[in-house]
Amino acid sequence: MSIDGLDLPTTGKTCPAGSFRYWFADQRWEWSDEVAALHGYPPGEVAPSTELLLSHKHPDDRAIVAEILHDVVTGDAPFCSRHRIIDAQGVVRPVLVVGDQMADEQGRVVGSVGYYIDLTDTVDEARNETLDETMPEVVAARAVIDQAKGMLMLVYGISEEQAFRVLRWRSQETNTKVRDLAARLIATVARQNVITAPTRTRFDHALLTAHECEPEDRMGRSD
Repeated sequence: MSIDGLDLPTTGKTCPAGSFRYWFADQRWEWSDEVAALHGYPPGEVAPSTELLLSHKHPDDRAIVAEILHDVVTGDAPFCSRHRIIDAQGVVRPVLVVGDQMADEQGRVVGSVGYYIDLTDTVDEARNETLDETMPEVVAARAVIDQAKGMLMLVYGISEEQAFRVLRWRSQETNTKVRDLAARLIATVARQNVITAPTRTRFDHALLTAHECEPEDRMGRSD
C-alpha cells in the first residue's frame, strides 16, 4: 500500500493506515475510508472537519491534539504525534499521526498530507514495521530543522519561534520545503566555515562558563 509516496506494508488482512489531506485554501479535510472507520464512521457518512476531530479527542490528550491540529492547518513542517481518540461508539483508540507539507505542481505548499496508524493491542507485525520505518524519517526531519533554527538563533540572537519564522519565510519565497531548506543551510554553513576565530573564542568562554549563568541569561531570549 502507498499513501502519498510512502510505502506501507500490508498483511492482506486489514489496512495498517489511512490517509488524510488538508487544503489551506478552503480549510477542507479529506479522509480515506480507513480514517473514517478509525473514528467510528462508515465511508462517506460524515464530512471531516477540524471541529469533528476535536470532538473525538481524549480529555487527557487535549494539548497534544491541539498541537497536532496546529501543525496540520499551518503545514509548517513534518509532524508526528502519538495520542488517543474516542470513536463514535465511545471506544478509546491509541493512534499515531504522521504528516508533512503538501505541495502543488509548482512546488507551492498548499496543505498538509499524512496518515493515521491504529495502535490498539491488535497491532500486527506489519504495523510495527511501519512504525520502525516511518518514525526515524520524521524524527530526522525535525532534527535537521531544529539544528537550522539553532544556527539562526545563535547568529541573529533571536528566539526559537522567530528563527522558525525566518525558515518558513525563505521556504515560501523559494518554494522549498522547510526541511530541505534547513538541510541546505546546514551544509552551506559547514562548507563555508563562516565562524571566525574570535567568535569561536567567545563561544569557548560561553561553553565553559554556562553552568554559572542563570536560566534567564540563555541566548535567544525574546524579551
